[in-house]
Amino acid sequence: MKEEIKFILDSAVESMDNAIKHLEKKLITIRAGKASPSMISDVMVDYYGTLTPLNQVSNVSTPDGMTISIQPWEKSLIPEIEKGIHAANLGFNPINNGESIIINVPPLTEERRTELAKQAKTEADETKVGVRNDRKLANNEVKNLDISEDLKKNIEIDIQQLTDNHINKIDKILRHKEKEIMTV
Repeated sequence: MKEEIKFILDSAVESMDNAIKHLEKKLITIRAGKASPSMISDVMVDYYGTLTPLNQVSNVSTPDGMTISIQPWEKSLIPEIEKGIHAANLGFNPINNGESIIINVPPLTEERRTELAKQAKTEADETKVGVRNDRKLANNEVKNLDISEDLKKNIEIDIQQLTDNHINKIDKILRHKEKEIMTV
């Protein structure tokens, strides 16, 4: 019986941790004012008929805080990279200099910063829903165990504490991201 309880708690923790990792990946793609290779991490390029992530066909770097430089491994890919950037609908205007692609990242307006902060909050809220769903699943598994009601209540309290801890982590991650976005 102890193994089943441990399995339920471990599964809940793993699911909640994965939700937070997913949130962190999502928040990396929300720009916070300075250029970062992660801003274009979702860009896909048509590489000989196969959609391939940009970072697998080129070297992406940030020579300064307002510029992203994309150096393709094959010059023939430059037009495909431009198409991929436009298709990703990131609001960037790539500049082709024949050798590489340069993206000048414009400074964020106050309105855009507020919009990005709202987007980050939406991602955090969705993650909280996921964590609460993980709590619900764990509690349902506990209800199906053949143990005393007191023990079930104690396990549900433990699951609630796990949930609260993960919700607090999400709030902390969100506050950090909002501060990063709103800092000029």
